Amino acid sequence: MHLLDTDTLTYLHAGHPRVVERLRELADPDVGTTIITKIELLRGRFDFMLKAATGAELLRAQQLLARTEELLAQIVIVPFDETSAVQFDRLQAVKGLKKIGRADLLIASIALAHRATLVTRNVRHFRQVPNLSVTNWVD
Repeated sequence: MHLLDTDTLTYLHAGHPRVVERLRELADPDVGTTIITKIELLRGRFDFMLKAATGAELLRAQQLLARTEELLAQIVIVPFDETSAVQFDRLQAVKGLKKIGRADLLIASIALAHRATLVTRNVRHFRQVPNLSVTNWVD
């Protein structure tokens, strides 16, 4: 299984040629994202909608929110489950991982729990996580 991090899913949504090509070439039929990435994407869209200052910005925010919801409806969303919770507790005890943000630690926990490869531009950041398989489809 391959799990797309927020940055990679955003590039896929925008039609980034390299990300689209890598997805097509992938032999693994199981591609999804995490509930944490879903939350991050929707939170950004909700914030944009709530902070829009003009009618034009509100319309643009609504369009982006609708497109994001359509994208998320087409992809497997992997939840945070009991195995993820065990991984999260284990990772919190690892010295040096304190620099990784909570959302990224949750994403890593889900990827580890499902023995998935995390697809992200932030490879160096996630390589600190023991036993986590990480790749980059953008650069």
